[in-house]
Amino acid sequence: MTGGDILAMLGGAVVTVTLSLVGILIGLPIGLGLAVLRWADVPVIARIVAVYVSILRATPLVTLLLLLFFALPNIGIAIGPISAAILALVMNTAAFNCEVWRASLMNFPRDQYEAAQSVGMTAALRFRRIVLPQIARASLPGLVNEMSLLIKVTPVLAVVGVVDITRAAVRIGAETYDPLPPFLVAVALYAPIVFALVSLQRWIERRQLMAEAAA
Repeated sequence: MTGGDILAMLGGAVVTVTLSLVGILIGLPIGLGLAVLRWADVPVIARIVAVYVSILRATPLVTLLLLLFFALPNIGIAIGPISAAILALVMNTAAFNCEVWRASLMNFPRDQYEAAQSVGMTAALRFRRIVLPQIARASLPGLVNEMSLLIKVTPVLAVVGVVDITRAAVRIGAETYDPLPPFLVAVALYAPIVFALVSLQRWIERRQLMAEAAA
């Protein structure tokens, strides 16, 4: 592999990290919002959210991506490969994040919520001060696992022309007729990205334990 090949792989890594981060940062709060709607059992809306989440979880990311990329222009919505990739990632991860958040909400002790209500706390304040800190701690492992999976499925974005780590490795391997080196580099690039996420999870958990011990 040449220096240019290494730079191409690093460029693919930048694309992978950027798209993954955008998907995570947008998908996390959307997933939380969907979970809250189901937890609150809002009439009609809760059922719509349940159907939406079920469909998105059952739809492979590559199928969703191709549907968005080819269907939206047919109804007059122009969309490029990057925009389609971000939209597909957000819709996919939001659906899975919703179930992670909802599981924590279902296990949240309702008596705490009702006790906060009895002392006059508003619904928004109860959720922000009582519910969210506890479900965030309980959801952290599942959310980090979903983030890791999101990073590892980004190679499917290549079907619409997005050049990520894997796409760059395939291209270099085809040009050099020696696919092993670029794929070894690809593994070496994916590993620290996922390791960084796991390390962040452990750091947050340590901070939470220290805060609880100091309280």
